[in-house]
Amino acid sequence: MISANQIEIHKTTSSRLSQTDFHNLGFGKIFSDHMLVCDYHNGAWEKPQIVPFQNLSLSPATNFIHYGQSIFEGLKAFKCEDGKIRVFRPDANFNRMNLSAERLCMPQIPKEIFIDGLKELLLLEKDWIPTAEGSSMYIRPFMFSLDEEIRVRASDTYKFMIILSPSGKYYAAPVKVLVERQYVRAPKGGLGAAKTAANYAASLYPAKLAQQKGYDQLIWTDSTEHRYIEEAGTMNFMFVINDTLVTPVLNDSILAGITRDSILTLAREWGMKVEERKVSIEEVLQAAEKGLLQDAFGSGTAAVVSPIAVISDQGKEYVLPPVESRSFSLKIAEELKKIRMGLTPDTHGWVTTI
Repeated sequence: MISANQIEIHKTTSSRLSQTDFHNLGFGKIFSDHMLVCDYHNGAWEKPQIVPFQNLSLSPATNFIHYGQSIFEGLKAFKCEDGKIRVFRPDANFNRMNLSAERLCMPQIPKEIFIDGLKELLLLEKDWIPTAEGSSMYIRPFMFSLDEEIRVRASDTYKFMIILSPSGKYYAAPVKVLVERQYVRAPKGGLGAAKTAANYAASLYPAKLAQQKGYDQLIWTDSTEHRYIEEAGTMNFMFVINDTLVTPVLNDSILAGITRDSILTLAREWGMKVEERKVSIEEVLQAAEKGLLQDAFGSGTAAVVSPIAVISDQGKEYVLPPVESRSFSLKIAEELKKIRMGLTPDTHGWVTTI
């Protein structure tokens, strides 16, 4: 961990902790007292600072506002029964963020800024980490371009930040999803494999249309045929068909989910048959009609394991088996919870304890 003389810490003089209702957190709506900031100038990263949570002062000509050179990550920290703080797979988020940075012509973030800076921030904000069932400290690292110039080019200056949000569950109930066969989240050869703001902006209008029809999320399909399942935008999709765990194979339009990877690793260790391949929506719906679709869920940092209750396609709704009958998603969700909370041996080295 970086030491106190390697990072500047400026503590707030007025904490909001006592004013926070930890019984009514929501998700991503409340933020802790401090944030980490670090600027990139003249080809090098400056000394990181932890400062009071505050608004930013930016020029109207700041590059990312106009051209979208912005990336982010999402991970969680937990305050466990033994009093320790545990973070689930931060190294994987660090590596993925630098892959996103490369795709968007942004500088690589040093590990001592991302990982060690995060540890310092969490230690300072330890009293903000919620302990209620299903709650966590949601961690949002992000980076954006800073050049003040109305010109389409990669910036020379950047700002990296980490903010913390004590949060409850992302989805309170099983989700209803709508198959999207018109709009595209990310085309082949695009930015789909990077965690960049542009991908989420592209999803907003189709998602709004789906929500107006009563659905929680979209099943994005491929940009060429609108036939093969990709992801939900906030989750990867997984299905148990005839005792086999099936998930779309990664490509440059699907984000490599860290929860996805964790689930696949555990399933293989449990001896379950796992297939990463192209998955058509027709295959899934036919399996549902024949009674072979035993489980369907989304996986992601925010949602963790989110059961799918209903799939709608071309005007027809397919109601899936009751959640309580789904042995795999219930088992995997419980196993991930135990690993994150330090209740079972971490044989993969996934958890960082602070």
